[in-house]
Amino acid sequence: MHSRSVASTFILALVWSLMVAPAPAQSDDGPSRTISVQGEGTVNVAPDRAVVRFGVVSQAETAEAARSQNADAAARAMNAVRDLGIPDNRIRMEALQLQPRREYNPETRQREDKGYEATRQVVVEVDSLDRLPVLVTRVVQEGANRLSGIQYDLSDRDAIRNDALRAAAEAARAKADLLATTLGASLGPVQEIREQSFSFPRPMMRTEAATMKTSDQAAPQPDAYAAGEIEVSASVQVTFALQ
Repeated sequence: MHSRSVASTFILALVWSLMVAPAPAQSDDGPSRTISVQGEGTVNVAPDRAVVRFGVVSQAETAEAARSQNADAAARAMNAVRDLGIPDNRIRMEALQLQPRREYNPETRQREDKGYEATRQVVVEVDSLDRLPVLVTRVVQEGANRLSGIQYDLSDRDAIRNDALRAAAEAARAKADLLATTLGASLGPVQEIREQSFSFPRPMMRTEAATMKTSDQAAPQPDAYAAGEIEVSASVQVTFALQ
C-alpha cells in the first residue's frame, strides 16, 4: 500500500506539472511573406566596330599557278588595308584552300576538270565604321574579289551589358511594387537576385558570294553599310520581402 501511494503521488505531480508548464512560444510575425518577379531590360546602341571578311579566289590550270596568283592577290589586298592605317594586329590571313575545279558539261553530261581553284580569306577588324566604304573599295580594287560579310560589334561590351542589367533590375522593382501596392502591401528589402538570361547579338551584313568587280569604282556611300542598332537584352529574377 505504501509503495502504491508513492507511485500515485508521483503520477499526479507529473500530470500537474505538464498542465501548468508554459506552451511553446509562437512567432508573432507569422510566416515570412515574399514576392518574386522577373524583370527584362533592353538597351539599343549603335555599333562602333566591325569585322570584315574578304575572299580572294584564283583559278588557274595548275595548282601551283592558282596558289601563286592567290598569294599575290592576297598580299595586295593586305597592303591596301595597311595603307589605310589599320595595324597588322587587326589584319589576318586565313589558311589557303586549294582544290580541283570541276564543271558540268551538259553535252557530255559529265563533270570535267577545269584546273584548280585557290581560296583564301582576309579578315580585317575596323574600329571606325566611317572607314568601311573606302576599305571595301580599296581591297576589292587591289585583289579581293569576294566580300563574304561584315559583322558589327561594340568596343565596350561590358558597359552596355551593365546598362541592360540595370534596366532589368529597375523593371523588376517596378513590377514588384505595382503588384504589392495593388494588393495592399509594400516592398521590403531584397531577399534574392538571380540573373536569368543575357542576349548580345552581332548583326551581320551578308553579301552574295559572286565575284565582285575589280575595276576602279567610286566608294559606296556610308549608308550602304549602315548596321542600324544592336539590341542588348537582359533578364533577372528578384525576390522582395513584403511588409
